[in-house]
Parts: sequence; structure tokens; C-alpha cells
Amino acid sequence: MISPALAHIPTPLAQERLPQHAPLAVQTRDGIVESVHYGSVIATAADGQILLAAGEPLAPFYPRSALKPLQAVAMVRAGLELPDELLALTAASHSGAATHRDGARRILDLHGLTPSNLENSTDLPYGAREREDWLGDGGQATRLAQNCSGKHAAMAATCVINGWPVQGYLDPAHPLQQLVARTVTDLTGEELQRTTTDGCGTPLFALTLRGMARAVGRLAAAKGSDGGAEAAVARAMRGCPEMVAGEDRDVTALMRLVPGLLAKDGFEGVQLVGLPDGRAVAVKVSDGGDRARMPVTVRVLAALDVDTSPLARLAAAPVLGGGRPVGLLQATDFLADPKTSNASNSSHDL
Repeated sequence: MISPALAHIPTPLAQERLPQHAPLAVQTRDGIVESVHYGSVIATAADGQILLAAGEPLAPFYPRSALKPLQAVAMVRAGLELPDELLALTAASHSGAATHRDGARRILDLHGLTPSNLENSTDLPYGAREREDWLGDGGQATRLAQNCSGKHAAMAATCVINGWPVQGYLDPAHPLQQLVARTVTDLTGEELQRTTTDGCGTPLFALTLRGMARAVGRLAAAKGSDGGAEAAVARAMRGCPEMVAGEDRDVTALMRLVPGLLAKDGFEGVQLVGLPDGRAVAVKVSDGGDRARMPVTVRVLAALDVDTSPLARLAAAPVLGGGRPVGLLQATDFLADPKTSNASNSSHDL
């Protein structure tokens, strides 16, 4: 008989199989492993073939905001035309600086819309410095300040361009969201396994790391007018990395430090990277934490023979004790372990 004091504790999700993640990063303190971050990772070639993997990269997961560049491609395919800085904002999880909020407002203004047309959730600015400044000025949670406001402004604008209803643009049955779903299927090469709702209210799809790597690789390799919407979105993100994230954000730094690289993060420990030759990396940290995402990504880029010497600050972080370094957060040698580096033999044949 269960004690009344324990009756409120949920039972384990026995019906859900846990992904077989691998240890990707560790934090040490004076020679002892203090924390371990598990997860899955994959790198793909331009043709989608698996180059390396660890964990279970074919397990379904939610890419969260890493889906935004694909959503932006769908909108450009539907006729959205914006200056590069605003198109980059369309694919952004921005920090909420004035330039980001003003950019979202500009997208609305260009299409006869106002912030009242936005249907995303309200929030404070995502960036720590931006949030502090915002609160210091008496700011409150708003839709424009929320980190997805650029995407939502562009979604409302795409509805105006196509004569679709603006109200209800987040409904999965809305023509805009149907177009997004078809575009995600096209870019990833995968059928959508499940649909849920992201934190901002947008429909969100379950996919695999391989599918997301394939998609970002396609964007990164697209070039010129022949590259279509994929090339337009990639050009905007590369050219305006401060609009994709913000100052003091690792995604912005990564694109500035490695010419031609395309990067987008997502909540719950997700990172995508595309290279100009079409190779791509997708990372999912299983605990949802943010700090292991970049060390793992840099480790995979090094394995792909990308020059990561400018990325030392992103590849590892010191652990402090009494204000002095006593340990390190860094990636493990997960690619050196044959039990994890190839995921499973069957993965390469799928």
C-alpha cells in the first residue's frame, strides 16, 4: 500500500522507452568527475549519409527553436521578402535587445500589422543583460520582447502576403502551418512523427537528429539565386548573426568565428550546425541543459577537420572554486569509443 505522503509522486513512464544516450560532456573538479551530460549527436555528409554519431541519433525528439530556419524557408517560399537583418530575425531566438524588438516591429509595420496581431506568448527578454536593462527601465513581459517575436511577426506578415487569415495563424490546420509542415518534411526527408506545441505557441514536430542535420546541411550548401529560399535564409543568418541570437550569445560568436558556418540553437540542449559543403552536425543534450551544447558541438567540428582553434572559449569552460579555476567543463572522447561513435550499425542503413 502506498503511503499517503508518497501518493502525489507520479509513477514512471513505463510505456516510454528511454533513448540510449551516450556521455558527451563532463564537468570535473580537482580531478573528480562532478557532473555528466548525456545526449546524442550526429554528423552527416551533403548527401545525408552518416559520417559519425554517438548515442541514439535516430530517436525522435523535439528540435524546439532549432526548427526556426526551416520555418523561415517555408515563409520565403510563400513570398516573404525582407532585408537580410529582418529575415535573420525571422529565424532567431533573439536576446530581446532594442534592435531585435524594433526589427520585429518593422516586419509588422511593413505589412500593415501591429503588435496586437502577434499570437506568441509574452515574456521578458531572453538575454541576461537585456533582461536586466529591460526590468531596470520598468519593462514587463510582452510579445515583442519574447525571443520568438521575429518569427511570429514574419508569420503574420506571410498571412497578409497570401491573403490568409492573420488571426489563428498558429492553428495546425491554418494554411501557413500546413505549408510549414510540408516544408519541414521536404527539408528533413522525414515524415512528421508527432505534433505538439512549442513554448511560444507554434506547432512543433518530432523529428530525428539525422533529419535536422540533413535540413541544415541543405540550407548551408544552398548558394545564389539557384539556391532559392534556403540560400536566402542562410545568407541572412550568416550575414547578420547578431540578429539570430545576440551579443554575448554563443551561436552568434560561432558564426562570426567560422566563416560560412550556419548555426541555430534550441531550448532543451539542441544545437544545429551547417557547413558550406553541405556537411552538418546536430546535437541533443538529454538533460536539457545549455552548458554542454557548445563543447560537444566543437568536438564534432574538430572531428570533421574544421579549424576549431578560434573556438577555444566555446570548447571548454573553467570550473571555479573560491574564484580560481579548479576544474573544467569539456566534451568527452565520445567519438573514440566504438560503442558510441557509430551509434548502431543499423543506423547507417536506414
